[in-house]
Amino acid sequence: MEVKIKRVYEKYDVIDGMRILIDRLWPRGVRHDGSKVDLWLKDVAPSTELRKWFSHDPKKWVEFQKRYIKELDGNPALDKLIGIARQNDTITLLYATTDTAHNSAIILKQVLESRLSRSDND
Repeated sequence: MEVKIKRVYEKYDVIDGMRILIDRLWPRGVRHDGSKVDLWLKDVAPSTELRKWFSHDPKKWVEFQKRYIKELDGNPALDKLIGIARQNDTITLLYATTDTAHNSAIILKQVLESRLSRSDND
């Protein structure tokens, strides 16, 4: 099982597996009918309040990570994502932001892989 992350604006590739948009807002310029998004799981994204607070400010990155991980704890959307990941060889988490070093997809991928490996070891 492999978890990848990719900007939604990047070219579709068959090796992406199941493509899951993990942003709370639908990305600008991306058509719903031609986007190659298999699932929009917006409830796994950071809350609107947290997203606005962070505002993609790298100085807030460490605190953003902590707050987002706390939001994910007990989030039913994360449980749904774990179930989907178990049913697919590869999933690609899609995000829209231009900042490839400071975004929620990075954190979600780490949390997801951690939960999957923990449950595999039980």
